[in-house]
Amino acid sequence: MDALHGYYLEDLEVGMQAGYAKTITEADVVLFAGITGDDNPVHINAEYAEQTMFEQRIVHGMFSAGLISAVLGTRLPGPGAIYIDQQLSFKAPVHIGDTVVATATVLEINEQRRRVKLETVCRVKGKVVAEGTATNMVDRRPA
Repeated sequence: MDALHGYYLEDLEVGMQAGYAKTITEADVVLFAGITGDDNPVHINAEYAEQTMFEQRIVHGMFSAGLISAVLGTRLPGPGAIYIDQQLSFKAPVHIGDTVVATATVLEINEQRRRVKLETVCRVKGKVVAEGTATNMVDRRPA
């Protein structure tokens, strides 16, 4: 793995794991809402959110998915890999000020198709807030 290219298919092994952690700020939520257009008041309006089952604002679920993308695109498999599929279930809310730890663990390697399946999990204080699987297409080492 180098700065311009992550792991090659031949470098990967089942069980390899990498992670990325981010503490979510007010600015992150506002910017994410602006970038995506998702201005659901449960994310951006404290008075509204207090009346919901969450009793406070919650971070967009797809923000956690973005942290998974950070792991896959920068750490494992890393630069050069193509993120082609994701199944994801949201298990618990994330709040402003929470530190989300996203991890990816190699589950399967299909050398013929150059596909790598990874378990993807986001946790806050050890509690799973999102989990699923992702598939990446990974380059073979140049000859």
